[in-house]
Amino acid sequence: MDIKQLKYFLTVAEESSFSRAAEKLYMAQPPLSHQIKLLEDELGVTLLERTTRKLQLTDAGKALVQRSKQLMEFLETSVKEVKDIHDGLQGTLSIGTVSSAGAALLPERIRSFHENYPGINFEILDEDTAKIIELLDHGVIDIGIIRTPFNLDSFEAILLSDEPMIAVSNTEIANCRESVKMTDLADTPLIVQRRNEAVIQELFEKSGFKPRIICRSNDVRTILLWAGTGLGTAVVPKNCLNLVPDTNLQYKEIAEPLLITGTAVIWPKQRYISSAARRFLETFKASAY
Repeated sequence: MDIKQLKYFLTVAEESSFSRAAEKLYMAQPPLSHQIKLLEDELGVTLLERTTRKLQLTDAGKALVQRSKQLMEFLETSVKEVKDIHDGLQGTLSIGTVSSAGAALLPERIRSFHENYPGINFEILDEDTAKIIELLDHGVIDIGIIRTPFNLDSFEAILLSDEPMIAVSNTEIANCRESVKMTDLADTPLIVQRRNEAVIQELFEKSGFKPRIICRSNDVRTILLWAGTGLGTAVVPKNCLNLVPDTNLQYKEIAEPLLITGTAVIWPKQRYISSAARRFLETFKASAY
């Protein structure tokens, strides 16, 4: 059994078809089938049930899929580690980020980092928190930037300072007041991030009100643009205000402890992290608490 055979087997298992797997592997089907048969003979087990409709994994096949994925991930990580040691700071640093945090935190850091380490390129993936966790677990990205609160037990983390949410509009908000409560916005059309909708609903319901949420989005820039058109009042983290340069937008902090939000820069525990990622993480430590 070798790595190539395991790669062949994984591809067949993922595609549930010898023909599709062969096409994906850029090889003919008979040699692929022969390699899987050799693997089964060597192990002395049946890995795939071959029916007229499709291939199905046996229990032994399912177990080998799991182990093969772990081996492939270990091999990929080992290759990255060896190249990192040999080449120094070269390659691509992949970062998954929620848009509200990444847009505010990354541009200046990436510009400064690239000046010092021009051999490093960046790949930025804008996703929600659940997807970022999945990408980290599968080794697709090196670093994740998420909004808290969130269960961070499986990750190393740099926690950045908490910040309030703000109400943003192109008209005056609660004149002569430094901050507002959510119930002050009871008669106001609201534009909110999906991740905050449940908390906003809860705050209104505790006071006997029902919020007028007219738009929901994961993209803070979109929310602010909508607020700029007069569609409604946006509810976003304070550090996102400058993502859309619009001098007509006004804001007030929202005095609600449940809406205090923070940012965490995370990476998996007990997994190799490249020199480039380690050095990039240093740029966040001055802002940690």
